[in-house]
Amino acid sequence: MAGGQERVLRRRIRSVQSTKKITRAMELIAASQIVRAQARIAAARPYREGMARIVIETAVGDPTAAGRLLGTPETIERVGVLAIVADRGLCGGYNTSVFRATERLVADQRRGGAEVRLFTVGKKAQGYFRFRGQAVEHSFTGMSERPTFEDARRVARVVVPPFVEGEVDQLVVVSTRFRSAGSQMVEVRQLLPLADPRQLVGEDAVAVRELDAAEAEEVRDGYTEFEPEAAELLADLAPRAAETDIFGALLEAAASEVTARQRAMAAATDNADELVKKYSRIMNRARQDSITTEIMEIVGGAEALRADDVDSDGGEMIRTAV
Repeated sequence: MAGGQERVLRRRIRSVQSTKKITRAMELIAASQIVRAQARIAAARPYREGMARIVIETAVGDPTAAGRLLGTPETIERVGVLAIVADRGLCGGYNTSVFRATERLVADQRRGGAEVRLFTVGKKAQGYFRFRGQAVEHSFTGMSERPTFEDARRVARVVVPPFVEGEVDQLVVVSTRFRSAGSQMVEVRQLLPLADPRQLVGEDAVAVRELDAAEAEEVRDGYTEFEPEAAELLADLAPRAAETDIFGALLEAAASEVTARQRAMAAATDNADELVKKYSRIMNRARQDSITTEIMEIVGGAEALRADDVDSDGGEMIRTAV
């Protein structure tokens, strides 16, 4: 019985050790990807800041031209929701956090009487919303780990036209904002209408602060001539700015995904270590019990043989004098 238990434990230990090698390798791969993902976010930031500069200059130059393309709509009857998750799992609660935020947003909008059109990025979103009976108008896959600007354009070509054509009043994106390797948070941001750059805060306000410090006086007191007209320019800027924002959201989601995967695989590796120690202790205890049992059997057998020898001699020997 003890020998069979020992064999089972040995198999479990080998299985856990094999799993540990896999999780350790995935942890190292994810750790190497974090730096690259951060570099891509930093490389895309100047383009996003440049787009914010153009938008604010156009809005300041002709505020009435902004219309429904800038600011926050007063009434929302139809809303488009873009949820960005991963194509793969094994990244802790990364996908689940976005799913929960998306479901809360959709439920709140529907309680308010708004019609919701759902778009998703990431293979995991397909199965999740299909299982819950939530209709997804369009789903994009194969771009979560290393998104390109062309991927952002593919998404924008689907999610932006409904707003431009007046089919939805607002387009929002639900994704994970990457702040640092130790801090990521799920965020719901308005994609269209364009957020007024003068009202942004935090990291999104970097470009506006630089503009205020260096160029605000010139924009306020000078004269800017637009060609084409500001209204036409903003209509053309809206899809391009949306592409930029979607690309930024994809990059930050990719960085958050690999960071979450690195943490999850590190925890899995630590758990594998604990399991190996636990099974080793149990196996050693079982082996010790087996050895103790065998020793007891040997001692018991020896005592039995000694008793048989005494009985075969007829009891106690009597010496006689010659």
